[in-house]
Amino acid sequence: MAENPADPRLQIQFCGLPFSTPVVLLSGCVGFGEEYTRVAGFSNRDAGAICLKGTTGNARLGNQPHRVYETPEGMLNAIGLQNPGVDDVVDRILPTLDFSETRFIANVSGSTIEEYVAVTRRFDDSPIDAIEINISCPNVKEGGVAFGNDPDMSARVVAACRAVTGKPIITKLSPNQTDIAENARRCIEAGTDGFAVINTLMGMAVDVERREAVIGNNQGGLSGPAIKPIALLKVQQVYQVAAPHGIPIIGQGGVVNAKDALEFIIAGASAVGVGTGLFYDPLCLPKMLAGMSDYLDRHGIAHISDLTGTLRLHGFVSACDLPPEAS
Repeated sequence: MAENPADPRLQIQFCGLPFSTPVVLLSGCVGFGEEYTRVAGFSNRDAGAICLKGTTGNARLGNQPHRVYETPEGMLNAIGLQNPGVDDVVDRILPTLDFSETRFIANVSGSTIEEYVAVTRRFDDSPIDAIEINISCPNVKEGGVAFGNDPDMSARVVAACRAVTGKPIITKLSPNQTDIAENARRCIEAGTDGFAVINTLMGMAVDVERREAVIGNNQGGLSGPAIKPIALLKVQQVYQVAAPHGIPIIGQGGVVNAKDALEFIIAGASAVGVGTGLFYDPLCLPKMLAGMSDYLDRHGIAHISDLTGTLRLHGFVSACDLPPEAS
């Protein structure tokens, strides 16, 4: 593994894997690890890990355009899991990746539990370092409801994948559900090793002149700074469930600079994911790492992991949270 290009105080262990930095490049934003290598000055060594593009059993063409649309402080996307299929990824793409530069995490997607299992099993027999399970996909056998919005279905997917791989499993949790903490608890029971919190929020953009949806799929996933307050809350909620079990979290959703990253770590994340931030500034990672090191210097903190979950919550309880007799 490559030496840390930045500060050794930023090296972490995530699900038993050594990350040279706590910054993870998120699935769908860097293709299959090669997208940003064409940007002058970009280095995979600045990332502790790279999540590859969502991969399904067979090749998919994805959704009709428009697939991406900029919104205030964010971005809508509905790519539709365009990918060449797991066999092509394992046989053709993985051999081209330099595993000495960083860790590579596969992103497994599917429309049935059987597809999740088949793709996970295929990645298990590959050099990939870990497997991220994207449970925000629609279950075609259950009328299209997303696996990740139902704790029972989420746990079934995790348990089924756990049975066919010995690699670390990171479950990517959806914010589009009633109780993310309960979902996390069920996934821990099913055997997940880590969490990625959160996936995108569902949103829409409207063309007022045409009076039609801008996105070809009508709705898409909202990412970017606009969702950061929601993502921070979800990380903190999942941390309360995950920390007693030693389950680490990749906090993500609107991270574009060092301050954002530090907020997620303080809220309970062990690592932070950068996705839409790369569209704002493809060379944001070195600046982010430098800012994190400066924070450790200014506050006399020995290691970035010492910050995880150090958020001080206020003791105030709203009247609406009190039982009737107390209010």
